[in-house]
Amino acid sequence: MMKLNSISSLWGPMKELWETVEGAVWRRQPESVHLLDLQLKKHKAQFLSLFKNPPKSLEQREKVRKASTEGISIQGQQGARLLPEQLLAEAFILSDLFDIGELAALELLLAGEHQQPYFPGLTRGLVAVLLYWDGKRCVANSLRSLIQSRHGKTFTLDLSSELVTLATRFTDELMSQGLTRRILTLVSEISVTREFERLQKERGLGNEKHRKEVADLIKECRQSLAECLFCWTCQSSLGKDDTLALIGYLETVTAEADGSLDSVNMALLMALLYCLDVTFLEQGSEDRDDMLQTLPLLTEKQYVSAVHRRLVDGQPWKLPGLQAVARMAWALALRALSQALFVLVTALVEFTEGDESLADQALLDGVFLFLTEGVLASEGFAQEEFYARRLHSLITDFLSLMPMKVKHLRNRADEDARLVHMALQMGSEPPASLRRDLDHLMILIGEFYSKGSFGLELALDYWCPSESVHHTSLTGSYLGVALQRPPHKQVVLSKFVRQMGDLLPPTLYIPYLRMLKGLANGPQCAHYCFSLLKVNGNLQGAVTSSPVSWEHFFHSLMLYHENLRRDLPSADSSHYRHPPLRGITQRELDGLSAFLQLLTTIVTWSENARLALCEHPQWTPVVVMLGLLQCSVQPILKAELLRCLAAFAKSPEIAASLWQSIEYTQILQTVKAPGQRQAAGIEVELNEIESSCEEYPLTRAFCHLISTLVESALPVNLGAGLRPPGFEPYLAFLRDAVFLPFPTRAYRRAAEKWEVAEAVLEVFHKLLRDYEPQPSDFVQEMVELQGEQVPSYKPPGYSLMFHLLNDSPMLSLCLNLLEEGVRQLDTYAPFPGKKHLEGSVLHCLCLLDLALQKQLVFMDLLRESQASLLASPLEQLLQGISPQSRRADHIVNIARYLYHSTSNPEVAFQSAKILRHIARYPNIQSRLVGDFMHDQAVSEKLMAGFVECLDNEEAEEGIEKSELEKRVARIRHETQIHILNLLITSLELKAPNLALYLLGYELKKAVSTTNLQDPGVLGCPRSCLHAILSLLQRGSERRSGPVLTRQSPHLAELCYQVIYLLCACSDTSGPTMRYLRTSQDFLYSHLQHLPFVIPGNEIAGLSQMSWLMKTAAIELRVTSLNRQRSHTQRLLNLLLDDQPHSQLTADGETGMEEETRSVSGFLHFDTVSKVRRKLLSVLDAISFSQEVPELLQLDFFERAQIEQVIANCEHVSEHGHTVCNVKLLHRVLVAEVNALQGVAAIGQRPLLMEEVNSILQQVVERNRVRRSLSAKRHALQSWRALVETVLTACPSDLIPADSRQLIIRDLLLDLHDKVLSEDAAGELMPIVAGVVFTLMVHLSQSILSEQGVGLEGKASSGFASIANSALHLILRKLLDFILCTGGGFQRLRAHLYGSLLYYLQIAQKPEEPDMLQTGGSSMWERLTAPEDNFSKLQRENLAIIESYGTALMEVVCRDACDGHEIGRMLALAVLDRILSIDRQCQWLLYMCNSGYLCVLVESLRQDDSALQALLGPQPPLLKPLYIYESKMALLTRVAKTGQGAVELLRCGLVSQLVECQVYDMLPESDPHRVFGQRDPTGFIPSPLDRYRQILLPALRLLQVILTSTSTQHQQGATQVLQWLIVHSDTIQSILRCQELSMSSLQELSLLTGIISKTALPGTLETGQDFQGSALVELQGHIGRFQRQCLSLLGRLAGSERARLLKLAEESSSPRDPADRREEMEVAMQQICANVMEYCQKLLLQSSAQAQFSVCLFSPSVAEPAGRDGPRADLQGPSAPCSRVPSLGLVLFLLKNSAADFFRFHQSHRQSLDKLQGLEQLPPEELKELCQAQVSGSGGVDKISSVQRSVLAKRWLVQLINNRAKLLSLCSYIIETCLFVLWRHLEYYLLYCTPSDPKDSLLPNVSTYRARLDDSFSGQSSGVARSLGLSRVSQQDLEQTDVSVYFGESLQRKLLDVEGLYSQVRSRYTFIQALVRRIRGLLRLPKS
Repeated sequence: MMKLNSISSLWGPMKELWETVEGAVWRRQPESVHLLDLQLKKHKAQFLSLFKNPPKSLEQREKVRKASTEGISIQGQQGARLLPEQLLAEAFILSDLFDIGELAALELLLAGEHQQPYFPGLTRGLVAVLLYWDGKRCVANSLRSLIQSRHGKTFTLDLSSELVTLATRFTDELMSQGLTRRILTLVSEISVTREFERLQKERGLGNEKHRKEVADLIKECRQSLAECLFCWTCQSSLGKDDTLALIGYLETVTAEADGSLDSVNMALLMALLYCLDVTFLEQGSEDRDDMLQTLPLLTEKQYVSAVHRRLVDGQPWKLPGLQAVARMAWALALRALSQALFVLVTALVEFTEGDESLADQALLDGVFLFLTEGVLASEGFAQEEFYARRLHSLITDFLSLMPMKVKHLRNRADEDARLVHMALQMGSEPPASLRRDLDHLMILIGEFYSKGSFGLELALDYWCPSESVHHTSLTGSYLGVALQRPPHKQVVLSKFVRQMGDLLPPTLYIPYLRMLKGLANGPQCAHYCFSLLKVNGNLQGAVTSSPVSWEHFFHSLMLYHENLRRDLPSADSSHYRHPPLRGITQRELDGLSAFLQLLTTIVTWSENARLALCEHPQWTPVVVMLGLLQCSVQPILKAELLRCLAAFAKSPEIAASLWQSIEYTQILQTVKAPGQRQAAGIEVELNEIESSCEEYPLTRAFCHLISTLVESALPVNLGAGLRPPGFEPYLAFLRDAVFLPFPTRAYRRAAEKWEVAEAVLEVFHKLLRDYEPQPSDFVQEMVELQGEQVPSYKPPGYSLMFHLLNDSPMLSLCLNLLEEGVRQLDTYAPFPGKKHLEGSVLHCLCLLDLALQKQLVFMDLLRESQASLLASPLEQLLQGISPQSRRADHIVNIARYLYHSTSNPEVAFQSAKILRHIARYPNIQSRLVGDFMHDQAVSEKLMAGFVECLDNEEAEEGIEKSELEKRVARIRHETQIHILNLLITSLELKAPNLALYLLGYELKKAVSTTNLQDPGVLGCPRSCLHAILSLLQRGSERRSGPVLTRQSPHLAELCYQVIYLLCACSDTSGPTMRYLRTSQDFLYSHLQHLPFVIPGNEIAGLSQMSWLMKTAAIELRVTSLNRQRSHTQRLLNLLLDDQPHSQLTADGETGMEEETRSVSGFLHFDTVSKVRRKLLSVLDAISFSQEVPELLQLDFFERAQIEQVIANCEHVSEHGHTVCNVKLLHRVLVAEVNALQGVAAIGQRPLLMEEVNSILQQVVERNRVRRSLSAKRHALQSWRALVETVLTACPSDLIPADSRQLIIRDLLLDLHDKVLSEDAAGELMPIVAGVVFTLMVHLSQSILSEQGVGLEGKASSGFASIANSALHLILRKLLDFILCTGGGFQRLRAHLYGSLLYYLQIAQKPEEPDMLQTGGSSMWERLTAPEDNFSKLQRENLAIIESYGTALMEVVCRDACDGHEIGRMLALAVLDRILSIDRQCQWLLYMCNSGYLCVLVESLRQDDSALQALLGPQPPLLKPLYIYESKMALLTRVAKTGQGAVELLRCGLVSQLVECQVYDMLPESDPHRVFGQRDPTGFIPSPLDRYRQILLPALRLLQVILTSTSTQHQQGATQVLQWLIVHSDTIQSILRCQELSMSSLQELSLLTGIISKTALPGTLETGQDFQGSALVELQGHIGRFQRQCLSLLGRLAGSERARLLKLAEESSSPRDPADRREEMEVAMQQICANVMEYCQKLLLQSSAQAQFSVCLFSPSVAEPAGRDGPRADLQGPSAPCSRVPSLGLVLFLLKNSAADFFRFHQSHRQSLDKLQGLEQLPPEELKELCQAQVSGSGGVDKISSVQRSVLAKRWLVQLINNRAKLLSLCSYIIETCLFVLWRHLEYYLLYCTPSDPKDSLLPNVSTYRARLDDSFSGQSSGVARSLGLSRVSQQDLEQTDVSVYFGESLQRKLLDVEGLYSQVRSRYTFIQALVRRIRGLLRLPKS
């Protein structure tokens, strides 16, 4: 069953056929011959039955009729499709209309429906009509191309022999089957009018554009068919029957209305002429003999006789002239044969004799007249080079083969001239029978060669270079062969030219001049002609010179001038307008015009002639012509004179003097004589003579002259002395008298209106183009004129700018002209002057474009000059209301020209340029969108115009193009670029903007609601987005990748940029990415072709990749967020796979062991089955090396100054890189050279200019290097974005951890290799460093998460999936990178330090849960256990780091001490990290020995002022704080080793801290005021928090120093005590702190820790010998510290404990992590432990035995009662005791700690169980555990299950370790409490003697003094000694009944603690012993 072809068998396959033929013949594509062969076999039938349509049939009709009910099957679609009735009805109409089969008609309609989006505004039926004819056109063009590629006698296309053979074989076969007759039948059958009538009847014609397109297609079909025959006859002859058929067709041909042939008949005439062409016989080409065998003229007698009979005896043709041409051609062929091949001719003698009579017959029928009027006047003639060559050979053959005929014609002409002369003498009419064949021949020669076709300079054949002319200086080298004998033909022709000029009769004078004018057309010909006229003037022996000579002509001109000048009327007479009696007759006028035209031609082409004539002392042509212009002669002659002067003005040296002459002769009156009533000169001619005649030749010629002069030279001082100097009067005339009135004048010839407009606008365009605004233009200068000051004129460009930047008549006329132009073009009808209208429009658009370009500078200068002139920006004026349409549609009119880009590419280009300028202004954009969308029809046209410009595919290479075609292609390409730039500019502005409208987005609703579709779907029109995509998609399915990227790299780059911008903008991103993903599969199809390597244009290739990669990054991010996993996975596989796509090997991964055997093995493993990852091959394409231009070598200029000038000319281009403006630099340098004075300077000028040139070349190269670097940077950044997106944004489970690590490894190694190569550009390093950082972060995370999930049982070879050797290699490269950055690049090294930190983190052992079990392993087992992976890697890392020696140490230490803040912080962190693993202390030794440690320590003092500034109320920069923290962290790390701590003390660390005043600046903690100045974002901490951030690191550092140095000596403790005392005020206020919060508890825990180690009597003993009052003061401080610590214990253990814990519960808001309470508990326990340790130390230091011990607690054992009371610790009667805490507090602490211990222990066990059974935990509980780690409520739900278990595990380990810490603190507190209790009880119960109450009244001083002395000297004394207690009364002692509180249950509990904790810890405590002793004391009887 036959299926319907949805692209129509009448169109789709034909289009494909044409593309194949074009690809093979014109583009020379590889493999095309094979494709062509297939196509030709497939379509042979179509060629044989050319243009034959498939026939109708009843069966088809039935089938189509049923399609609406039963459906019909269509190719490429499953099942039958029901078609609507309407479609079927249209199909029947189409079938009848074109007489084609019903199914074919239906296919056409379906294809029309499919193609409709490409033809906006047309229905499917109208599109089907276009497709029908387009199919025919494709067949005809294919046939023509095949025939053109044949091998033959006239031309060759240089194709491969196999293609030529194929084409020749195929076309020969067609020809033998009657192709010629078929073509001739079709040409006569098809006619535009007939087709249009049929179409009109069936409503098959649409709008004007559709009509024009259909007509063009039909015309092209006929033309191509006719050209098939023409090309055939050019290459090989037709057979007898075919030739006769061709003659038969031509017999019936008629002419067009103007008497010329149309282009189809032209082609067929030329076909016949080539049939009868034998000129190739003379050419003696190598295969001439083969050709002779194939030429029927020579081989077939019947052929000759048949043709001869037909031409000689045939009936008269409809066009006698055409018959005459055929006869003449045949006669010349016969004559050529008879002369060339006398051997063969005997057989043809009977025919060759007839050549004379045939030629006579032809002459009788006016052959030359017909060739002039019928052939040359045909517009088809100028389009084909081989027409011109054939006509040239026809004319030259006649002159050379029939010399007698020519002579006869000349004799006849002389005879006729005598008759005419006699008739004139007699005053009668000349006889009517005069023949003018020679006139016609000369005019034909003149007209033909004037056309100057294709730059062939065919007329050279008429000039035979004689030796007198041969002079190399004049004519260059082209006459190098002149001395050889010229060919016979050339001699004959040159003789003809010379002889015709001899004794020339007056009747032939004008034709002869016209002939010479034609023959002088061309640079060489003009020179020969000039010489001929020169030679004619001074012939020896001649009395008078020849009438055709310079001498004669200029002499005549001077005579005319003499005569006419006498008749010059006075300026005031009113007779001026009537021509005087003695004028020039019409014949003289014609003669003068002819000679002036000849002169103009010669002077135009030959510069030598120009100068020679001008400088001739007698002739002075310029003066004479200017003189004649002042005389009273016809405007037409004046016009010729002006055109001639314009030709002279092409030489700048003549132009300069010509200006002065014109000004002097006042052709345009610029100076009015005083008292003169009316104007004179050209203005009068225009207003009074030309206007009344309605013809304006003079005005046009004047504009042309000014235009030429302006281009050559524009003197500034024109007219100086008589008027203000300048061009202004001329400009005013052109503007006010010519341009502004031109629309309102009357024109006899309609076209002249536009000719005038074009001529004057051209002058404006040139003036504005060459104008650069200067500050001097805006200053009103005065000149002195006849004793008075008058304002001077401004430059013409200034005046034009001023008129264009105001709402002037000139601007509004330009805009009206644009409106008129677009209205006329929209009719698509030819009208007179169309070409000139298009020219005027183009000049108008150029003026607007130039004004937009220059207005910024112009307006700026105007503003600065403060002149009182108004000017508005042009883009605002363009928004004005048009008087015609009453709407603001000027910009719309400009945009409408884009719709005509096919016919007028230049106009469209200028239009796009203007729109691009205007698009920069955001305020105009939204208005423009409204204007563009206002009218639906206009809106569709505008959209179609933009799309049409973008759709242009002419930017293709490979087709042989003429210069013109290349230029048009370039313009179209530039237009595309302007439109894309317009889109890019607009997209950066807010919606609504032009780009969104043009790209098809929704503007009436929110942009994001747009639903982009393929064109035609849901009525969606074809938008610029579709055009851009189709440009990019072309060729993307082929292996070679998108065609555009290679053919128009810059265009492709902009297309990718537009798509990126659409994807990156939040509004358009959604719709665009959806559309690209679903309809186009855009990204995948383009990414697979990466990297784009474009030889010769690396920059564009990189930019294309940049935009594409950025878009891909967005796509990956979006698909990941939307969980479109398959899309993400597909792109990731494309980018990351290292398996070849065809066969994914199952065992792609090799075993890990093999991989790690050696470094080289690791690098090159398994190279066979792997391919390069796409990401890596893109990186390969970015070359890191950048050749830099070498320095300038200057001889004349000063280098420093030149560099300064270059810097001044630099600006930031629109692409964001700094470039130098080469044009501006050129201007500056040339001005500098011109300014040099003196002879020496003039002599050296060429050398100077050469140096200027070399400077400019250097700058161009610099610009290129900058652009190249910028492109590389951009590409690398985009690559980085893509890599980072792949790693961070894509779901991690899409890339398994092992391959993720291998990918990162490959990327890291490749990046390092590239960046560490010798010639890597420094500018790229920062980006690389950034990527390295990201990659390292992910490598580290990936490895850590792999361990987190639990891979403890891995093979020992590798650390994770990635081998240790790989990690080592990465570390080495990273360290190399750090070292290669040297001294600079500190910010860059910050990234590398970050990377290093992440790398070192890999080897850090993760936190393990504290099980509180020894696990039974002894110490020996632990020591001999095998080394784990972590410590192994750490050891190896350290070895690698140390192998770099001091070089690396130097760099890191230097960065840590100085430079950028972030770099310093990271360098400090790196030092910290390395010191932590450096067991040998190499780095520490280096830091100490090289003095870096001291520098760091001393810098603390310098940081003091910056830190103080941080504590002010205004939140400042926090940098100093962060650096301080990093420094302290490092110093703390150093202090952790004993050696380090000693070094720090030696460097005077503590004394530096003592001097820092910042610790004294404790801010007030007034909550309300703090709240008022808090940073609302919460990022900047409050002043108090900032203070704590400064204090806490210092406290930690001091604590570590104390711990590290306590064992060796007390020097540290003494220094720290000094720090405490210097800052004692602050410390005491902290200890007294009212509001206990989390932060203050941390502070206190650290402070109490320090105090407990330093504020001891023992410290004073070991310290320096404190003397006298200093000692007392110190003891006072220590006493205060002691009291405050004890009172703190009272608060924390007693009164405030419960309140604080409750506060912690409440303050942990849902956002905060749940460990707030944990931290608080730890801090409180720590403070209690510290204070109890302090008490213990005080007790121990005071005395070893209890009886001499100091008492810290009063003997009362009541528990602290008033927990909420102020500070009531004990309810005791005696006042002194109330300030001392009681033993009850210790007991209370003991009880609570025991209770806490069991609580913590249980919680610890539960958490441990959870951790061990983590897999079995229910999801709810898991979720709860994660909640603590994740902020935000919905955070947990988004986390994957694997991630959840990792988080839960982390939190449990943290909890377990926290609990373990709390348990150890509780057990310690219990122990110290028991000790303190035991010492006090022992003293109170055994040794204490109560004091008498009245003693308390005695003065206390002496006893206190003695007690202190005793207690500190450690001597025993009987006095009750206690720092805390001065007297103990009997009553107090009685309260010491501990047994009540220290009961059995408490004792059991305490022993349990020891059982549960201490033994497991394998550390024995004294709990049991102390409990036993206390129990013993309590059993003693009370004494």
